[in-house]
Amino acid sequence: MANAANETVEFGWFLPTAGDGRYVGVAPEREPSLDYLIDVAKAAEAAGFGFALIPTGGACLDAWVVGSAVMSHTRSLRPLVAVRPGLVAPVLAARMGAALDVLSGGRAMINVVTGSSVADLEELGDPLAHAHDERYERAGEYLEVMRQAWTGAEGLTPSEFGGAQGTGGEIQPFQGKYYQFSRPVSSPRTVQRPHPPFYLGGSSRAAKETAIRHAETFLMWGEPHDWIREQIEDVERIRAELEQSEGLKRPLRYGLRAQVLVRDTEEEAWAAAWEIISKVSPEAREQAQRSFAATDATNQRRQNELREQSEASRYVAGPNLWTGLSTVRSGGAILIVGTAEQVSDRLIEYAELGVTSFILSGYPHLEEAERFGREAMPKFHEKWRALQVKSSRQQELPSGGMARVQRT
Repeated sequence: MANAANETVEFGWFLPTAGDGRYVGVAPEREPSLDYLIDVAKAAEAAGFGFALIPTGGACLDAWVVGSAVMSHTRSLRPLVAVRPGLVAPVLAARMGAALDVLSGGRAMINVVTGSSVADLEELGDPLAHAHDERYERAGEYLEVMRQAWTGAEGLTPSEFGGAQGTGGEIQPFQGKYYQFSRPVSSPRTVQRPHPPFYLGGSSRAAKETAIRHAETFLMWGEPHDWIREQIEDVERIRAELEQSEGLKRPLRYGLRAQVLVRDTEEEAWAAAWEIISKVSPEAREQAQRSFAATDATNQRRQNELREQSEASRYVAGPNLWTGLSTVRSGGAILIVGTAEQVSDRLIEYAELGVTSFILSGYPHLEEAERFGREAMPKFHEKWRALQVKSSRQQELPSGGMARVQRT
């Protein structure tokens, strides 16, 4: 693997499209109004975040609508919006992505969501709601059609009866189990070349193979550093297998979704962490546990396992790592708790493992974006630059000198 210290690290924040506040497991104190979501987006941009993850699911406002809205009120923040393979035709999704990319001046990013919850998939009428691996198989075909629709786009037609304004790129006719694709698409050409990047997450073999074949960034939910190391090593083994068996060789970044909480002292930080779940009722906690136990998502099962293992230690899963939020919050619920120095150190340790894309959030999202950007992000960048200088010097040593620092 390449030297991790030579890579650029990007930071993304999260838009709370289901509401926001100081607590989880209760009704939100702040409704997800347009004005509030724009305020969070602007705060994230001012704090130094490069993009914003816009979630999807029945509890959230539509990611594409929100992404379009906040895009028009920011200058550099990139909207990471969700596609749901199987729920919208892939060529239509490609047209939507191209429009967002054009109107934002090349800022569109695509988060590939194959699951969410089984209940949500049932509600949406997905015939593969209970077929985990088949959803990833379908997603692979979906992303291939999206990619070809983008790279082979002919541009907008002068009228519904006229031809395209120019010629698109070449396409290779595709005949899959779920989708077919045989001709160039009348669609805006994306500003980004060859197309906006795909982010895809999951912990199963099916998820990892799909990411290796189609995504630019493989996303993981926050876990202890040893668990993340094992995840990355597993992906690299699968990459090596596919390269040997199929000649497949594509670059792939690693991303991490986590929560952060920064305070002046560690004691203040831990007190604030426990305060976030202080209003959860026993009934809400029990309902959440039943929902988590019914999941077919490998990454959620890993979160369940981590929570259960750390329960006896008051949900401390490692230095400055806390799983208390996962008693009631699904998804990437691990919280990195501490001072700006400690939180930046934990993020540096993930980066040294190969994580170069962080998607962070905190409660409330407006104030925590400002606090992290003001206090922790500068410390991270300072430490990362120092590691880059050190790595560069080590690589310049003559043969027989100190060995390169490699990802572990």
